[in-house]
Amino acid sequence: MDTVFKFLYEFLGQFFTSLWSIVTGIFKGIVGMFDFPAYGKIISDYTSELGGLEWVIAIFAMILLAAVLVFLVMLIVLSLKKFFRYKKKVKDTGDLVAEVNHLTKEVMRLNLEKDKILSMKVSQIGLNPNEISELTGEEIEALNNGEEETTQRFYKLCHIDEVWADYQPPIYNNTITLEQFCDQFRNFACSRLGLYYDTKLIRYFVASFGSNRLIILQGISGTGKTSLARAFGKFVCNDSIITPVQPSWRDRTELFGYFNEFTKRFNETELLRAMYEASYNDNVYVIVLDEMNIARVEYYFAEMLSILEMPDCDEWVISMVPNVWPDDPKHFDQGNFKIPPNMWYIGTANNDDSTFAIADKVYDRAMPIDIDSKGTPFDAPDTPPVQINYHYLESLFDNAKKQYPVSQVLIDKLNKLDDYVIEHFRIAFGNRIMRQVMSFTPCYVACGGKEIDGLDYVLARKIFRKFESLNLSYIRDEIDGLVAYMDHLYGRENMGESKAYLHRLQKLV
Repeated sequence: MDTVFKFLYEFLGQFFTSLWSIVTGIFKGIVGMFDFPAYGKIISDYTSELGGLEWVIAIFAMILLAAVLVFLVMLIVLSLKKFFRYKKKVKDTGDLVAEVNHLTKEVMRLNLEKDKILSMKVSQIGLNPNEISELTGEEIEALNNGEEETTQRFYKLCHIDEVWADYQPPIYNNTITLEQFCDQFRNFACSRLGLYYDTKLIRYFVASFGSNRLIILQGISGTGKTSLARAFGKFVCNDSIITPVQPSWRDRTELFGYFNEFTKRFNETELLRAMYEASYNDNVYVIVLDEMNIARVEYYFAEMLSILEMPDCDEWVISMVPNVWPDDPKHFDQGNFKIPPNMWYIGTANNDDSTFAIADKVYDRAMPIDIDSKGTPFDAPDTPPVQINYHYLESLFDNAKKQYPVSQVLIDKLNKLDDYVIEHFRIAFGNRIMRQVMSFTPCYVACGGKEIDGLDYVLARKIFRKFESLNLSYIRDEIDGLVAYMDHLYGRENMGESKAYLHRLQKLV
């Protein structure tokens, strides 16, 4: 053990002796720099030996040394001041942090007291205290201020009950034909609104009202899709209700609203208000779902798609609330509301990267109309709007279906085309599309068009549109055979819309 201790003493001693030499050396050096008696002794020793010029140099060296010493002293003083100032700042920061922590605890305590007060108030109106976290700022403020909630949960709809209680219908112009209706609408849009639309487009648009409740106006931006729907509302003397679709729409509450459990009121949308108003009169109503594919149509419009598919409009019933209150709107039946039959829904859709693709099931239940170009200006006489009611317009469509039914020759050719498409493309027409062909084509004829053109448009927009979901490279050569078969069935001069659409698909490959 003695050997080990001796080793450690010598080994560690070497390090600590050197370290001590450094410390003492620094200390001795600092003391030596400020040893003024030593400087005085050196000066006295050389006083007798220095001459005139030598004394000048010596005095200059003394001044320079004095300046260096003063600089070192000032540097040490400034360093000490910064050190003490930093220590004070750290101390002040610590005091501020402690004060902030104290205030935070005080705020938490006050919030707990406020929550207890809110819990007691919420309990008095029958709500679960846990629902406080779901309340909005306005609702909490109203509760803190002690505001009483109204017991009338459908304020807007009940107001319509009051306004329309003594409604007297206007005098309708129930003598116009569908062809006159299309011509006057086109001239009205030109003369009164400065909007120019092709005659065929107007016929497609009006005939769609006779076959579908949902019409989709699609194409590039700026071609007048929303303007067409707005112009139609002004033409029938009942402005269209424009409902801008939001990207966050996911369910039916975006269309109809929802019941707020806290305020005990139903948040009624403009669409719901228009629907309820439509139940009081016989006017033609148009709802415009502007930019409808900026959200997924099959999500927020799913229930309406199912309801409007029912053939009997008496079955168009939607459940609004699960219970009944004495002051509910008059046209509600056990919390249910019947969708008015005098209302059509027009969706505008832009085809770009900012929108969603419209699902196939939506297209099957709607009538898509492509608007890909601006109308050519033309001169039209000043044309006033037409005051027409829903029942007369519906009777025009019904009479058209009876007067201009699709000929048996076209039906037979359509069945042959269906077999050809099934065999070569594995796509079938389906009963729904056949019903739409039977509804749209007679209405298009009554609007002044040709039967073959009406059939052509439905096939292009409802059947051949489905080809987009196929492998275009695979069916490219088959399309030439389909076009040749259509020439054989309908003649080369007919089915222009379908052929043009099929040729555009070929160019996409």
